Amino acid sequence: MILEQPEHAAEHWNDKRRRTGKPGKLPVRDEEKRMRKYWKAAALTMACILTFTGCGNRTQETMETVTQTEEMESVEETVEETAETETESAEEDTLAVIGEREVVDGQMQSYLTGEWKDEEVVTRRPIAVMIPNNAQAMPQYGLSNASIIYEAPVEGRITRLMGIFEDFDELDHIGPVRSSRDYFVYTAMGYEAIYCNWGLAVPYVADLINSDAVQNISAGVEGIDQPADEAFGRISRPGYATEFTGYLFIDGLMEAVDRLGYDWEYDEDFVPQLTFAADGVRAEYEDAREATVIRPGGTDGNSGGYGAYNPWFEYDSEDHLYYRFQDGEEQIDERTGEQLAVSNVILQYCHGEVRDSHDYLAFGVHGVGTALVFTDGKVIPASWSRMEGDGVPPKFYDADGNEIVFNQGKTWICNIWEEFSDSVEFE
Repeated sequence: MILEQPEHAAEHWNDKRRRTGKPGKLPVRDEEKRMRKYWKAAALTMACILTFTGCGNRTQETMETVTQTEEMESVEETVEETAETETESAEEDTLAVIGEREVVDGQMQSYLTGEWKDEEVVTRRPIAVMIPNNAQAMPQYGLSNASIIYEAPVEGRITRLMGIFEDFDELDHIGPVRSSRDYFVYTAMGYEAIYCNWGLAVPYVADLINSDAVQNISAGVEGIDQPADEAFGRISRPGYATEFTGYLFIDGLMEAVDRLGYDWEYDEDFVPQLTFAADGVRAEYEDAREATVIRPGGTDGNSGGYGAYNPWFEYDSEDHLYYRFQDGEEQIDERTGEQLAVSNVILQYCHGEVRDSHDYLAFGVHGVGTALVFTDGKVIPASWSRMEGDGVPPKFYDADGNEIVFNQGKTWICNIWEEFSDSVEFE
């Protein structure tokens, strides 16, 4: 059976959805408590399957997982009720996090990075822009302005990027811009982002992208009901294929959003995805294993989609950033000439399937799963949960069922094809 996203997806956007929190506030823990057993088991499972192979770590299944998970659940049933209040109190005392946002001298802390930015930027819905990651498309323009970069495999066993931008006013254009896949759309919906693309896989995307669930800015191509051609144009790039010359222009984007009547304001029940450490505080995870090199696709083979260009991240302890490499060299932003770098890297493991003979893929981006979180040079076995519908993003939890605290700054999220997860390496 081919994996499809839930039919109810489009309904959640316009309905008053049941949420787990409001802007600037830590989410209510009712849903977390209800699923605490799953999160603990999932995160412990991820911890158990990290075993050394060669010069790095490669994820492998092991029989120890089942036994240790059962033992853990037995202990939890014995102590959870008496320890819950004490545990939550200890969490609050351990690491200060950003709570309810407030305006100070015209600035607020971003929901996407935790950093102080102009209030009008922080309170405005971001844009989600589809960007090719092919070697033939390099370098990309404006990508370093993205607060979150989401990467996932597409047909042909390569990856594509989606930049989540809140800081785009200073940019003239972003791109190149490429076509849509439905699992990218569903991911963008979790950020309440205005979704921008040039092209689409019509059989799998058209119904969703043309629905009221999605605020879409798309070039006029087959399968798009309300094109926004004023937002797109081509830039001369001698030697480049035509599909790598199309860009999103910010002035045209603003005109299209106004013409289509889209709303720049977040829903009143918007839930930020990540919880960030407070100003002056670092989430150091002193007891976690060190990991300074991350290879989402390893170094051998390409079944999971990351092996075509062999991307990796290297951690710099001086500035606490993870620097991105690809095809054996630094991956740079054409606009700045500087290497792409982020404060956090997440490997989110998702079930995937091949849909047809054209190799179009499907990924389960709703529900629950496992993850690896990298921050401050450490790796934290984790789990993720997205049970509240399309308008709420996945949240990430440690082995105790507590929401993981991220360091302020940008984040790169890699969708890892779960069935080929043994290709992941870090050291």
